[in-house]
Amino acid sequence: MWPERNRNSDIVNAEQDPSHSETSRPGVFGSGDADRVVLLGLGNILLSDEGVGVHAINTIKGRYAFSPPIDIIDGGTMGLDLLPLFQDRNRILIIDAVDFGKAAGTVGLLEDDAIPSVLNAKLSVHHIGVADLLFTAKLTREVPPSICLVGIQPKSLDVGLEMTDDIRNQFGSIIDLAVDILTKWGIACSGQHLAHTST
Repeated sequence: MWPERNRNSDIVNAEQDPSHSETSRPGVFGSGDADRVVLLGLGNILLSDEGVGVHAINTIKGRYAFSPPIDIIDGGTMGLDLLPLFQDRNRILIIDAVDFGKAAGTVGLLEDDAIPSVLNAKLSVHHIGVADLLFTAKLTREVPPSICLVGIQPKSLDVGLEMTDDIRNQFGSIIDLAVDILTKWGIACSGQHLAHTST
């Protein structure tokens, strides 16, 4: 059972002043084509909090049905191998552990050109590959019209299969934010918000 989200948690828009945080979710996106959407989870599940993106997409896959259908992909620690994924896509939503330079468990949202600059912090080896992936996709003009990254500040990257309490306590916030983004993209999400369910 994943714990309920902390309703007083920070959700920051990393494109704004990095010292700014608020409990309301950032407004994003507007309407757009609802087809050819990818939900991509990144990270290494063997390194505790680093696997949060993979855990998140697997939870979403198990709890929600989407119309029109979307591709839900476990990207693990792949980098440039994900380049074909960017072809002929309208929107890509990434979930990953990200170094925002904030307290563990802080959830952040980045869009488009703001993403590579944060990944350059190189929280983990796979971020180098993702930064190269985004650069190559832009160079080859394979960049989708919209890319968003839901990130969370990890506490530990030590070897281990369990995430720390700081991340577990915010897990519902990550799921709910990702589902809200998909909804704003025109995807009907049938299921329940994680904060209101138990397993």
